[in-house]
Formats: sequence, C-alpha cells, structure tokens
Amino acid sequence: MKYLIIGAGGTGGPLGFYLTKAGKDVTLIARGAHLKALSEQGLMMERLWNGTRETILVKAVDMEHYDEQPDVILVCVKGYSLDDTVPFIRKVMKKNTIVIPILNIYGTGGRLQKQLPEILVTDGCIYVAAAIKEPGVLEQYGKVLSLVFGVRDQSESRPELEEIRADLESCGIRALLSHHIQRAALEKFSYVSPIGAAGLYYNATAADFMKEGAPRESFKEMIREIGALAEAMGHSFHKDMVTRNLEVLSTLAPEATTSMQRDVMAGKPSEIDGLVYEVVRLGKEYDVPVPEYEKVAKKLAGER
Repeated sequence: MKYLIIGAGGTGGPLGFYLTKAGKDVTLIARGAHLKALSEQGLMMERLWNGTRETILVKAVDMEHYDEQPDVILVCVKGYSLDDTVPFIRKVMKKNTIVIPILNIYGTGGRLQKQLPEILVTDGCIYVAAAIKEPGVLEQYGKVLSLVFGVRDQSESRPELEEIRADLESCGIRALLSHHIQRAALEKFSYVSPIGAAGLYYNATAADFMKEGAPRESFKEMIREIGALAEAMGHSFHKDMVTRNLEVLSTLAPEATTSMQRDVMAGKPSEIDGLVYEVVRLGKEYDVPVPEYEKVAKKLAGER
C-alpha cells in the first residue's frame, strides 16, 4: 500500500520513520527547514531513554510537489491546521483512499468525514512522545508507540483496514483496529488533554507528574472528569484510566513536556482550545461538572 503522511513532526515523523525503515512505500509531507533537512540528510531519530541515534533516508516533499495517489493518508497535523489539509487531500485522493486522522483533539474523524464525503475517513489516536529537536531531527522521549484506529460505523469497515494494521505491526508500531473507536479516542484524550492542561497550569515536566504533589493530583482529577464526560456521551471507560495513564506517563523521560506546552511557551498557535476549553464546553453540553478543568481554563484564558 502507498502511504502518505501529512505532517512530519512528533506524530507523523515517528510513523514515517518506522514505516520507511521497514520498507513500506511512504511519503512525508513537510515544509521549510525541516523539509530541506529531510530531503538532504534524511530523518534522524534520537531515543532519549537509551541515548541511541539512527538516521534513515525518507521520501519527503511539500504539498505542492506531491504527485501520487495514496492508498492511505495519515493526517498528523495540529488541530488548528486540520481544515487546511482538506483541499490537498481532495487533490491527491482516489475513490478508495482511506484517511486516518491522528490528532490530539477528540472528534476530528467525524469532522473531516463531513468535508470528504466521497471517501472513508476513520477515527484514530496515537500514543507517542516525540518532537522535532531541530530540522531533520526528532527526539523520542519514551518507548511507547501505539496507534488505534477504526470506523465509527461498523457498516463502513473495509478489508484494507486490517492490511493497514498488519503493516503497522510489521514495523514495530503497536496497532489496534478498534470496534469502539470513539471510546478509544476518548481514552487517549483522557491522557493528552489532562497532561497538557496540568502541564501548562503548573509549568510541569513529566518528572513533576511522576511524584506526589499538586500537578499529579490535578492530572488525576482531570482524567476522572473526562471519564464522567465519556459516560455521559455513551462511551463509558471499561478500565481504570487513572492507573493506565500514570503507567503511560512512567515511560517518559523526566524532562518530557507536551507539544501544547512547548507551543504556548514559544508563542506559537496551540491546541489549547480543543484540549482545554472544549472540555469545559462539553461539560456544559452534557451537564457534567468539570471543576478542575474550569479552574485550569480560567487561569489559562487569563494569561492569553
């Protein structure tokens, strides 16, 4: 299968690295200095947990110069850039192209499907901790690399989805084709939203969440509030997400932070609306109290 990955940062970069390393047909969409470095030097992965570095050659172009028709498009951009990918996807897609959006924001699959009704758009989420260190170089903070994807309506399921799952697994990427993808996406959201929100609120690193204290308690409370929302939305968690998310957190390098923290600190556009303020809006919509999120949102809104 021919894979196209839109975005070569902390999500798309690792996927492109391991798929390419395993010999899959993969093209990364990138831009600027990062694209120049990828094209000239390849993609380097620095694994912080063991200090290893590895560089491989990758196919990388910008949107203007991509001229193929992919079987699979993995959308790995920030939430605020999602709509910008639609005209490009329309240009390169064919009738059986499958789009898998892998964003931090909950509900992006359904949102993108409405804009691309001619093709199949699944939902998806990923567990990975990585970021661009410098052009052409990614830092991977922890070993975890797990992708969950699936259709919202099982009547839309296609055999190619299992082929994609098998491809990912063969590359060392843990892949799950979920029959309850909306629940799975909310489970992921119950990690990335609280860690980002609490990380910003307390200016905390992974080390601060690994020990007892206010950041860890806030993180845990916001997970519980997402769990209450999931239940009200009809996607109840069937596992202890506080324990699971703390286990995920324990695999990170102590200095790790979230992409939202780094973006806000750098004065760049961020996903704060979809990861923090949206939870407050959902709380009101579903009549679910989210006091910890309201406290965090109030402070962050005041700092904007």
